[in-house]
Amino acid sequence: MAERAPPMADEAVEDAAQPRRSRLIFLVPVLIFAGLAALFMARLSAGGDPSRLPSALIGRAAPAFALPPLDGQRDGGGAPLPGLSGADLTGGRVTVMNVWASWCAPCRIEHPVLMELARDPSFRLVGINYKDKEENARRFLGTFGNPFAAVGVDGTGRTAIEFGVYGVPETFVIGPDGTIRHKHVGPLTPDSLPGFLAEVRKAGGR
Repeated sequence: MAERAPPMADEAVEDAAQPRRSRLIFLVPVLIFAGLAALFMARLSAGGDPSRLPSALIGRAAPAFALPPLDGQRDGGGAPLPGLSGADLTGGRVTVMNVWASWCAPCRIEHPVLMELARDPSFRLVGINYKDKEENARRFLGTFGNPFAAVGVDGTGRTAIEFGVYGVPETFVIGPDGTIRHKHVGPLTPDSLPGFLAEVRKAGGR
């Protein structure tokens, strides 16, 4: 019976490298996560507010977009609620634009704050429904109330990407000239509301 030939030198090196390569592949996501966690903790220890993530769009005109309305929604007078476009973000008043979804648990926590904001006539509150099923979005607003003067349906998420949205909810303050003045990441809460409203007043020149 013929003897089995010993492995070639290159094959032996390759076999020895396999476990090392597997360990490296496993460690890469762990190292990335550890780096992000360290950055987050550094921001907190330095007194940074994680809801105030920097945005390259602050101080720039809002991106051009046009979103269809969420069917079945009506304003206080019974008229169909409109969709949302970039042109709607100009016109003499500050706009507060909230990006939300029915599947987003923090959006439910935030919603009573939005209902309170809707009572303030000094700005216009509008919404972008992000990657949602329209029937679920309608059910959400039917259950918790509709604070929005307009709702645009962003089924693909493309408009949210144009605005640099990290995840829902996020809320933008847009000046009367259509310039993005402030971005709040995460749910608005009673604790964060005073600071947020200060940004709204600042955007309106008050």
